Amino acid sequence: MIQWLLRKTINGMGRVYVILDSFLKDEGGPILGLEIDDDFEKMNRKQLCRYIEHKFGWEDDEFWYLHSTRKIRVCCQIARNNNFKVKKK
Repeated sequence: MIQWLLRKTINGMGRVYVILDSFLKDEGGPILGLEIDDDFEKMNRKQLCRYIEHKFGWEDDEFWYLHSTRKIRVCCQIARNNNFKVKKK
């Protein structure tokens, strides 16, 4: 029961976050020293998730509806599996 309540609360907060985030203007430019391509700079949150879903062959909204920590966990695992290294400028 407590897990259900926690998930419902997080889902509600997540919806509020997405709405509020849509009003923020991104400052653009590098993120943690990594240059971001112009097409990604212009995408909103939903479009970025859709890009990831298509890139990895996942169903529409499959990545979008993951909780934030699970999205980060997936990206960490992909980075580890591919031995990604980022060079800061």
